[in-house]
Amino acid sequence: MRLNQIRFFLAAVESGSIRAAARKLGVSPAAITKSLRQLEQELHVGLVERTQHGVVATPAGRAFVTRARVVQSELRKAEEEFAQFAGGQAGSVAFGVGPVAMVLIVPQALTLFRRQCPDARVRIVEGMGPAMVPLVRDETVDFALILRPEGKLESGLRFRPLFRDDFVIAARKGHPLRNERSLAGLVDAPWLTFSSRNQGLVKLGETFSSAGLPALRSMTQCDSINSMVTLLAQTDMVAPMPRRLLANPFARDALQEIPVAERMPSITHGIIIRADAPLTRVAAAMAKAVIAVGRKLASRE
Repeated sequence: MRLNQIRFFLAAVESGSIRAAARKLGVSPAAITKSLRQLEQELHVGLVERTQHGVVATPAGRAFVTRARVVQSELRKAEEEFAQFAGGQAGSVAFGVGPVAMVLIVPQALTLFRRQCPDARVRIVEGMGPAMVPLVRDETVDFALILRPEGKLESGLRFRPLFRDDFVIAARKGHPLRNERSLAGLVDAPWLTFSSRNQGLVKLGETFSSAGLPALRSMTQCDSINSMVTLLAQTDMVAPMPRRLLANPFARDALQEIPVAERMPSITHGIIIRADAPLTRVAAAMAKAVIAVGRKLASRE
């Protein structure tokens, strides 16, 4: 198996067309086709099939995509590191981040990182935790800041806890329900939450259930902290929100806590990385800055 074969295979699958892959790589369609045929012969399995809509990966091909991306990513990292040793490129890092960590960790971590790597290229991919795990696995990103995954983490990945946070109920300042002290008084309020795949929503449902309260009926979901703060500030919706986020200047000027008597759930923020692939010097510096900010937050618990 040769590196060009991997590169041609990924280009064909990601482009969805032999011709598009050839244009992308600056080679002939015949070269792509020949490379794919040789790779399939070496692996003794079909990796792609041609349909009326273009080239698609077979089940075996989809499994190979993950491995191939890791190989390509590791090669890119090696090339960057050698270029750095030779006094060339400044290097790059890509990391995933959930909406809460984007506010609480990333700004300070980037400030620390830039002191050490002022010229490095940084790519930030935002999304919920479940969407970040596959990106770490196939090395689309070097690591991700997410909530502790539910259940057992797949082999090859490692989660390092950074800090815990409790949920509170947030609403706009002067909200008509601001004096409520029980979840029972908020059942019929219009609720705003993160997406249905978010742990906070699941834990909130469990809190209502354990208190003998019915499931929330009026619910709006969003995937953005910006959207959540804006909607809360300009409507009568209420929302579960990490306490540290509500205390952050980003939210505290417009929002307030409704201090209910019930014990609210907590969440654990952390960093997820591949256990079997070392980070590059630049990615390690970014991860170190993230961990430093996380430890500072943990010290305030």
